[in-house]
Amino acid sequence: MDNKPAEERIKPFRLVKYFTFTGLIVIFLVTIILTVLNTHWVKSMQRQKSEDYARSLIENLNNQIFVQVIVPIGLMFEGNIQFSNPDVFARMDKVVRNTLHSFEVETLNFYSTDNTILYSFDPELVGRKNFGGTGFQQALQGKITSKLVQRGNIFEISFGSPKFVRLITYAPLRWEPQFTRISGPYIGVIEIVQDLSVDYQDIFQTQILVVITCTLIMGALLVVLVFVVKRGEGIIQKRAMERLRLKERLNRAERLSSLGEMAAGISHEIRNPLGIIRSSAELLKKKVTKFDPSNTLPDIIVEEANRLNNIITDFINFAKPRSPVLVPCRIEEVIDKNITFLATQMNENGYEIKQNYKTPLPEIQADGTMLYQSFLNILINAMQAMPGGGTIEINIRANHKVVVIDFEDQGQGIANDVIEKIWDPFFTTKEMGTGLGLGVVKNLIESHGGSIQILNRSQGGACVTVELPVEQLQSRADS
Repeated sequence: MDNKPAEERIKPFRLVKYFTFTGLIVIFLVTIILTVLNTHWVKSMQRQKSEDYARSLIENLNNQIFVQVIVPIGLMFEGNIQFSNPDVFARMDKVVRNTLHSFEVETLNFYSTDNTILYSFDPELVGRKNFGGTGFQQALQGKITSKLVQRGNIFEISFGSPKFVRLITYAPLRWEPQFTRISGPYIGVIEIVQDLSVDYQDIFQTQILVVITCTLIMGALLVVLVFVVKRGEGIIQKRAMERLRLKERLNRAERLSSLGEMAAGISHEIRNPLGIIRSSAELLKKKVTKFDPSNTLPDIIVEEANRLNNIITDFINFAKPRSPVLVPCRIEEVIDKNITFLATQMNENGYEIKQNYKTPLPEIQADGTMLYQSFLNILINAMQAMPGGGTIEINIRANHKVVVIDFEDQGQGIANDVIEKIWDPFFTTKEMGTGLGLGVVKNLIESHGGSIQILNRSQGGACVTVELPVEQLQSRADS
């Protein structure tokens, strides 16, 4: 029975858990993929923007070099322009730097048509030949090309965070007779290098920030969903337990109903002849005593008839428990009556009862006769658990909701394979028992809206705990 609630609790939420956590994982992965794609798109836009930026600079620079350097120097030296001349180089440097002032250009190289660097921000490169590469050759064919150079370890490049990012653009330098657009024959090649490292780092940091934000959001959603699922599991488990208890009570009620119908017929069929047998035995005893005083056969017949009558009474009480008649009742007074009734038996067999009441105890609405019968049965069982005598402790405590009574003995306790069956009808470990005593006690306590349980004590013996409600019974009595 213990496995059923777990199965009923797990089955309804198995698909919920699967789709919940799978959905979160899919959403997180899709978010990461979208972040990577978005980052790639942003980098592509950044590169296109930088290329357009470089083209605009080159067009402007082409105009300024032609107007301020090529034309005046060419006229001055009759078309023979020597950049190795300090004055020419200084004029070229002034024009270039003034033109590129406040623009983000790291390096600029000016090549002659024979692939020789005529001018550069780095003086050490001036005069070097065959330094332009493929970009230079394509520029001489009239094409403006750009290439992205990234340097770093494999992890930096894989995650899009290289330490060194440069965009190198090659474009032809043309004659410009009308000064309005780049046209005419080529007179050289311009190489512009832009440093994009900071831009790429900013994009990478934005990507990391998005991933962290998504992770935190997914984590928060996970916590919320776990809480919701756990709460749902608790509700499902509680309802499953309630259904099982109701099902058990229904089955029990059906069994008791059948037993009640059978008991009603048996009681009439047995009690009438049993009463005749007992009356006849008592009459026989009076007659036999006159002739044979030592004959105990009539006493045996009367004793067994009384025992059978008690068994029938227990059977009927278990099968058809009567409803309690609720009146003001004090638990301690009921127990005092039990102790008074058992006083002689306790003194003769070495039993002692210790009472520990945490006062004040509330007055409850209960059927005193039923409680008396229940407590008497519990005390007798405790005494039977200690054949050689011993101490029975009765502890009573209460709050505004329930009164709790503990009956503790010093016996051997209850075996684990027995404690699970003690509430089953007709189950008993006693030779002369009917197995209905505890069942009757359970019915009587539950008819008051209370509960009863039996557990083994760690120091030995058993403890029977009875809980009786205060407010519920009070409200029931008022209604």
